[in-house]
Amino acid sequence: MTQLVNINNTFESYQKLIDFYQEHKYKEFDTIHLELRQWFAANMCAALGGILDAFTDNLNDVKIDYISPDIERILLKNDFLSFFGRSRMIDNYHTTIRFLKLKLSDGKFFNNYVVNELIGRTELPKMSYLVKEKMTEAIYEIFVNAQIHSESRQIYTCGQFFPRDNTIEFTIVDTGIGFKRKVNERFNANLNSIQAIKWAIMDKNTTKVGVTGGIGLALLKEFIEKNRGKMQIISDDGFYQFDIQGEQSYFFNGSFPGTIVNLQFRTDDNSSYILKKEFDNNNIF
Repeated sequence: MTQLVNINNTFESYQKLIDFYQEHKYKEFDTIHLELRQWFAANMCAALGGILDAFTDNLNDVKIDYISPDIERILLKNDFLSFFGRSRMIDNYHTTIRFLKLKLSDGKFFNNYVVNELIGRTELPKMSYLVKEKMTEAIYEIFVNAQIHSESRQIYTCGQFFPRDNTIEFTIVDTGIGFKRKVNERFNANLNSIQAIKWAIMDKNTTKVGVTGGIGLALLKEFIEKNRGKMQIISDDGFYQFDIQGEQSYFFNGSFPGTIVNLQFRTDDNSSYILKKEFDNNNIF
């Protein structure tokens, strides 16, 4: 029996998920029992969903034996528990961003999902049409990179609006080969996981052959800096975080089976965002 207790968007919580994966990753034809207690940030369903599918791919059964009532309500509202035979609960307060498992061919569906469930939210700061378009393209590029490079079978995504914290968390997860292996194979390099993550978020860096790319994470980082939000990337055993305090990076004990990109947007930001080419004397890009 594994208990995941007080799971939030922190290094320590990601380590708990990695520990859970490491404990069971070699099991086959087994029943894995899980309890969710105290707190579970709903956007973390994307990471948990990827882990649980890795277990079932190894022909294990997964049983969620107990969920704290507050956690259960949210996971009924965001559709996560629908994958465990439960009926969805109506989200009257519109705080959830649905949990989805996406096939690699679902790019157009993902793009519409980002527009309708994230970028179109009224809680986000004011953005011009072109900024919204660029933000959507940048987030879609994360999906495309996972689609092309990760060798993941599915892509997982989820989000949550936390009114008390004035934040929206939005998470995209794949269970593929990770940044380190892809970058090192492409360039015959020997980067560790943190070095590979930092390389990937630099403007115009890409592992695509013969094309210019890599603007997605760089643009999102720029917006998050001005919005005073947060970007987290977990890949293999590497953790990278960017926020108002700058960059932080740490190594996990063990590895996540793929990549997590978590974006936090502040909703108490009263700025209005436009592109420089729209109006030279205003912010941002």
